[in-house]
Amino acid sequence: MRAQSLTVAAAGAALLAPTTPPGITSVAASAAGPQVVRQDSVPRRAAEVRAADLLAKARDCAPVSRGRYRNDDGAPATTPVCGTREAVFWKADLDIDCDGRPGRHCNDRTDPLFSGSTAYQQSDGRQLDAERLPYVVVPGPSRVWDHGDDGVRGGSVAAVVHRDRVRYAVVGDVGPHDLIGEASYATAEALGIRPDPRGGGTASGVTYIVFKDTRVAPIEDHAAAVMVGERLARQFVRSR
Repeated sequence: MRAQSLTVAAAGAALLAPTTPPGITSVAASAAGPQVVRQDSVPRRAAEVRAADLLAKARDCAPVSRGRYRNDDGAPATTPVCGTREAVFWKADLDIDCDGRPGRHCNDRTDPLFSGSTAYQQSDGRQLDAERLPYVVVPGPSRVWDHGDDGVRGGSVAAVVHRDRVRYAVVGDVGPHDLIGEASYATAEALGIRPDPRGGGTASGVTYIVFKDTRVAPIEDHAAAVMVGERLARQFVRSR
């Protein structure tokens, strides 16, 4: 889970600045560096962004990847990464990522592919907790796509859509360079998808929207990810 402060790089900070709510104090960095926005309290939430509105905005694809990704080993490569000025997005399956700190549901007994580490760690140095923290997985950098080129990094804020549900997460892990469509146990559970690492997930119908140049820090503050995600999702659906 991600905690107390958010770091929003300059491009994302410009979006957030006009609507900074009560309880948030801003500390500007140098012109070349990010703006740090520290959350002292979580303000009352505005109306939730509808899944239908996000899906309508992500209907058309302007590819930012130079090719397409597989959803599973051995499957054809059919999924491009698409982009707008505000975000990158893709439509894929959802495989369960149980990596990181072992727990009751995520460990080397329940998941044959379990790894005790994640690409990014909590502020205390511990691995992320896939059972508790909603996070998404991005492909490793390759000639097809390097997520860093589009302002995507550990802690970037994501909206994940399945059917009529929208849930907010962070980028928490990096997967194989040729596969896409994976999220943590907690993300799947929040979306109403069976989270079992053996046979869980869903074969299609999940849209991942990652907002460029955003970063929640510490990475474990899910409340902060939700607050920022809702605001950026509203701006995303209203953008032209």
